[in-house]
Amino acid sequence: MDQHDQNGRRTAVLDIEGMTCASCVARVEKRLRAVDGVDAAVNLATESARVTFPDDLDAHALVAAVRGAGYDARVRRDETAAGAASAPDHHAHGAEGHVHDTEDRPGATSLRTRLIVSALLGLPVVVLGMVPALQFTGWQWVSFVLVTPILFWGGWPFHRATVANARHGAATMDTLITLGTVAAYLWSTWALFFGNAGELGLRHDVVLFGPVHDATALVYFEVVAAVTVFLLLGRFVEQRATRRAGSALRSLLELGAKTVELPDGTTVPIERLAAGELFVVRPGGTIAADGAVVEGTASVDESMLTGESVPVDVGPGDPVTGGTISADGRLVVRATSVGSESRLSRIARLVEDAQLGKSRVQRLADRVSAIFVPIVIVLAVATLAAWMLAGQPLAAGFTAAVAVLIIACPCALGLATPIAVLVGTGRAAQLGILVTGPEALESAEKIDTVVLDKTGTLTEGRMTVASVVTDGATDAAEALALVAAVERGSEHPVARAIVSAAGAGAVADDVRSLAGRGVIGTVDGVAVFAGRPAFATEQGAELSPALADAVAAGERRGTVVVAGWAVGEERPRARAVFEIADTVRAESAGAVADLRGLGLDVVLLTGDNAGVAEAVAHELGIDTVRAGVLPEGKLAEIERLRAEGRVVAMVGDGVNDAAALAAADLGIAMGGGADAAMHAGDVTLVRSDPRAIVAAVRLSRRTMGVIRGNLFWAFAYNVAALPLAALGLLNPMLAGAAMAFSSVFVVLNSLRLRRAR
Repeated sequence: MDQHDQNGRRTAVLDIEGMTCASCVARVEKRLRAVDGVDAAVNLATESARVTFPDDLDAHALVAAVRGAGYDARVRRDETAAGAASAPDHHAHGAEGHVHDTEDRPGATSLRTRLIVSALLGLPVVVLGMVPALQFTGWQWVSFVLVTPILFWGGWPFHRATVANARHGAATMDTLITLGTVAAYLWSTWALFFGNAGELGLRHDVVLFGPVHDATALVYFEVVAAVTVFLLLGRFVEQRATRRAGSALRSLLELGAKTVELPDGTTVPIERLAAGELFVVRPGGTIAADGAVVEGTASVDESMLTGESVPVDVGPGDPVTGGTISADGRLVVRATSVGSESRLSRIARLVEDAQLGKSRVQRLADRVSAIFVPIVIVLAVATLAAWMLAGQPLAAGFTAAVAVLIIACPCALGLATPIAVLVGTGRAAQLGILVTGPEALESAEKIDTVVLDKTGTLTEGRMTVASVVTDGATDAAEALALVAAVERGSEHPVARAIVSAAGAGAVADDVRSLAGRGVIGTVDGVAVFAGRPAFATEQGAELSPALADAVAAGERRGTVVVAGWAVGEERPRARAVFEIADTVRAESAGAVADLRGLGLDVVLLTGDNAGVAEAVAHELGIDTVRAGVLPEGKLAEIERLRAEGRVVAMVGDGVNDAAALAAADLGIAMGGGADAAMHAGDVTLVRSDPRAIVAAVRLSRRTMGVIRGNLFWAFAYNVAALPLAALGLLNPMLAGAAMAFSSVFVVLNSLRLRRAR
């Protein structure tokens, strides 16, 4: 994708293959920014980079820069020529479905398969290595046979990354994994074939402290198996989270129509529609492109754009947006914007820009790896040299050096975050909260401002009859039954609300629906009308002062329907006013109070009118309200709050919220909403219950506390034992046990999250 601006610069998106950690992101950004005039933002979650560069620079120079950093890249193909219809396919390849890693290539072995097979092979190796009572004759040879494919096949993703980074003089956690497992394997193999470890009937006698008397009799295959399997598990958990990125774009673009009907009745693919051409929209159909109505009237459901459940009445000259739905009425529309210039595509780009611009938290393990790995390697080499200079046997020095590598092997360090995330997100799922990964958890812990959408988040998201006001001489139940009779055949949300409130009943005769205005029908010989206040005037019905007051009050809170009929009179008379509103959820007030109790500022941000928004905010105790805001405005408000230094969580459920969800530090999507909102969010609430927002914040804070504890102890166990290993006071077997114990501790500490409420 290649876009030009007016300053002689272009913007392109690169799909990048092979990034595994935050240090990879930093290295790619550094290489790209080293090219003159280039600015780049690299995103690990989407495995892509948005690059701005001079107009006279060949985009292939960007690919060369990425390859110079040790990764592969390609420029995402231009989507503007293809139009909206081809865009879903483009994003299917450029986002979620793009081949970003060798593991995902067609015919390649998946990470999940490596994990399952390695775990099945590794379980007996670990049991045999750690429980001497189970060590039968020849057990060490069986372990050798089982662990070899675990190391070279199961651990291949780590070793491949190690080699790729080494070619460019870089070291990551993959480097430590490779060094630790390969060192343990090579030593064990040498001891098995050339030492005393291959003797049949030999059992491990664990020497806890002091030098090893016969190092050639020890094998550490269980260390190789445990480290590889545990870290494959961690990598698998991370991969599942990151592969969800990009789905928001596809969900947005799939809302668009695939075909369009022309005025002559023919149907053609949407990409053949050009700006300026006419097309037809039938009742219940999707508007194919942005345009202006030339002929016809209809109520258009714009909830995918505004998030509001009340349709907008349109007629000749009114603008319409591609992707919205005509609830009733036939329209002829002149296309004004098609393909990538449509509003839907622009919103998709807003989501993509927000995702690429969001800074992901770097894992502590990745941040220290650049220092930790060289220190461990130098320490291991220095240990071997020191023992040799002291005149000690080579085997003893090599044993101490291997112990240093093994004790520093980052099993617990690699598990610290993903295991806590696995348990925390599993418990969250039981509570109806879906979390994408550790970045979302950390963001949730740090938020200080919660921005709430109204419709579908704090309210039910559907229209209901809030009140019925009559002229005093009419029974409210009678008025409801008569109006429901003429509305019963309509699919309009307001009509459905009235019919639902009335329940089963009669059906009117001679019903005429005037799109965007009202409906007329006959019920048991009585001519009944229902519609907007202006429609009542058209019928010659005047509103009494009480009904006029009811209309004025109702319009401040929602939508009003005026109904009337004539009984033995020449002119019909207005007899009732129905207030139709989206009711506030029963749980919303308590959720807002709890959020404020957590020390969070609460903001209401909605596309609805100010009167309705203020009424809802007053009912829920929200002081700050932003009303009448479209998707671009919601995004701008989130960016404004972040510019003030706030850490912002955005809660919404509609397509109109997708860009704001992606731009916020934490996006929380209500599960009953649009797919685009759920994919753009970092957290999805399965239950449409705002109290789950509070639960998500509380659980995130607790999970991050566990992660920090895990990281501290993972470092503490290994770092504290490094001097003992270097001095020969900690043999490799005990080093492996300590490393395994640190992993067990991390797992047990994480399991405490299962009791979170």
